[in-house]
Amino acid sequence: MEEEFLLVDAASQRTVMRAHAVLARVRDTEMTKFHAELAGTQVEAATGPCTSVAALGEALAQARSMLADAAGAEGLELISRGTPVKASTRSVVADGARFHRVLDTYAGVVEDYEASGCHVHVGVPDRETAVAVLNHVRPWLPTLLALSANSPDHGYGSWRMVLQSRFPGSGVPPLFRDARDYDAHVSRMVTCGTLVDAAQSFWLVRLASRLPTVEFRAADAAAEVDGAMLQAALSRALVHAAYEDVQKGAEPPAVRDDVLAAAVWTASRYGIDGAGVDPWQECRVPATVLLDDLVEHVTPALEERGELALVRELVAARV
Repeated sequence: MEEEFLLVDAASQRTVMRAHAVLARVRDTEMTKFHAELAGTQVEAATGPCTSVAALGEALAQARSMLADAAGAEGLELISRGTPVKASTRSVVADGARFHRVLDTYAGVVEDYEASGCHVHVGVPDRETAVAVLNHVRPWLPTLLALSANSPDHGYGSWRMVLQSRFPGSGVPPLFRDARDYDAHVSRMVTCGTLVDAAQSFWLVRLASRLPTVEFRAADAAAEVDGAMLQAALSRALVHAAYEDVQKGAEPPAVRDDVLAAAVWTASRYGIDGAGVDPWQECRVPATVLLDDLVEHVTPALEERGELALVRELVAARV
């Protein structure tokens, strides 16, 4: 799991370009590595593989504590929020050849882009399976976003998703025939100049470029560790359920791309406490109804891992 955090001045609460100084004060552990991000106002903690949500929670809590202490030593605060309350007043793109290629490509869309996400990697046997899993989890991505909404601004629950939608190819990925089709799609976008390289895409779920995982990228940064744990548990259970369907030869859910786009927008607008869009019925329903449907859908997977009670407890605390 990867968590992105914002660095803010303790007095003004405005984001500051101090990631390099904060990262210099932390050391990687056996379970967690720390990284710079595109924005020099952000830092990232990436855990190693965890086989239980409880173990993941311990790793996340330790990483947050280490980064918070490092930030405090620099007179800063570590904020876990999808977007800043007070953004930087200048370009936030950090130094680095790739980061500047991103800036050259996307110009003003990226120079003030301070958006922090909560990314969940779930291991899969192979790339063909991974692509099949992508196809099956698509309808549930808006609900993961709604559940995570933690960047309230301009009347939206997730302003981060609005900012992310400015990039080409954002949102729910299309259906893919197989891994070759997936790779060809990414390659075309690089050739067309809308992606910097094959490691980059803006979909809410994708194949990780360096790991044998399905990577969920729908969620805002979680205010508390419990919110991150909930995203992890639901994401892994979705992969488990999708894998079971793939093994049975089930076809991916028949949902329209434009309805999924409407569901993503609605999730970003209202979060979990307002309206959602049912991708199957193609109409508005309470977002909490969609969350109930999601938990029911993955209940067998959660029961198998002994995590159903924990997920129900975390859901109850969120809604």
